[in-house]
Amino acid sequence: MPRFDQVEGFILTGGSSVRMGRDKALLEIGGVPLALRAARRMEPLVRRVTLIGPPERYGALGLRVVPDDQPGQGPLGGIATALRVTECDWNVVVGCDMPYLTAEWLEYLIGEALAAAAEVVLPVSAHGRDEPLCAMYHRRGGPAIRVELGLGIRKVTTGLAALLVAKLPYARWKQFDSHGRLFKNMNTPEDYAEARRELERE
Repeated sequence: MPRFDQVEGFILTGGSSVRMGRDKALLEIGGVPLALRAARRMEPLVRRVTLIGPPERYGALGLRVVPDDQPGQGPLGGIATALRVTECDWNVVVGCDMPYLTAEWLEYLIGEALAAAAEVVLPVSAHGRDEPLCAMYHRRGGPAIRVELGLGIRKVTTGLAALLVAKLPYARWKQFDSHGRLFKNMNTPEDYAEARRELERE
């Protein structure tokens, strides 16, 4: 598996987790917190991995942690922070609550971005949904995203409106999603229980 030294990885630790009732980034599957699980998928592929969130909450994970520039602004604010602090042109950004992500998929996604003339490489799920919390972002898009935040925009896909976005249709990458769950995230205790059942027996 190649290492892309010109790419950084970022994990968004994610909000108040109201429906879950607990901090999703610290929920464990197989004894490993979700944020650390995501980091381990990324680490062999990128120059370094950084969590965006409060260092006092996540510092014990042993990863680089950078506080969000604008806490409370949602994932779009986390993406803007990542693009401000990165030292690389291309950056893979994922949410912490996507336990089914694989290194093979991330390797493919990174390769697509490095060959793209775009500022965002955005996968489209089997259900036709854009997946901006498992996507590639070029750091030159950071200023435009910060402008959108200043205008009160919070929805990630709306905040990308001024950027050149290359979409990856499902037909091009479905071989990485044989179970149809690659982007499935965890929002509720029921989702968490399901993920543990599925992943702890693998």
